[in-house]
Amino acid sequence: MPRSKRCRFIQSYPDYWSFRVEEGEEEVIFLTLDEYEVIRLLDYQGMTQAECALHMGVARTTVTAMYEKARHKLAQMLVEGKGLRISGGDYVIRNNNFQIIAKGEHDMRIAVTYENGQIFQHFGHTAQFKIYDVENGKVTASQVIDTQGSGHGALAGFLKNAEVDTLICGGIGGGAQMALSEAGIKLYGGVTGPADLAVEGLLNNRLAYNPNVKCDHHDHEHEEGHTCGDHGCGSHSCGH
Repeated sequence: MPRSKRCRFIQSYPDYWSFRVEEGEEEVIFLTLDEYEVIRLLDYQGMTQAECALHMGVARTTVTAMYEKARHKLAQMLVEGKGLRISGGDYVIRNNNFQIIAKGEHDMRIAVTYENGQIFQHFGHTAQFKIYDVENGKVTASQVIDTQGSGHGALAGFLKNAEVDTLICGGIGGGAQMALSEAGIKLYGGVTGPADLAVEGLLNNRLAYNPNVKCDHHDHEHEEGHTCGDHGCGSHSCGH
């Protein structure tokens, strides 16, 4: 029987998931998340291959093989003018910065970007999440956890480690949405108001949200005076 492939530890999801050439419908090269992590650790952070292997929990020969493969893909992108997309791979998010109650047998775990009882409107800058455990359609427990300063890409891994399967938030950018999708977390964006009421609305199939929510400028208001939370989110209701 072939040996099972060992999962590689990565620190977080990337903030940028795809790169395109200027013109035309280019062919896309796929770089896996573990290959991305090797490039990040060796070429961006300047680790040695031995340090990288220790960080990712694999053998040094595995790091060498992944690095050579990833560098070839990047060379193809540059020389042949191809697009690049980061997706897939054999990996586990490593984040030891927080403690959270184990999910157990709960049907659902919902996270809400949180500030003073309200839904915080900038996903990438949220300092806290309120976590709700739901069983048989009812909230059975909740807790507020700090994000420990995690950035856009790291927050998806943070939520995945917390066993969250559903996120309610205000504005959120495309890269973060892709990271959440990669983590298997369902998104309800463009929501405003009290966090508790939003969760109640979700559980009763009447949450107003925007399935096409965008937040491209996290530190500034959008054109015409609209902020990240103002995306016409009252025109859609969720369904399970």
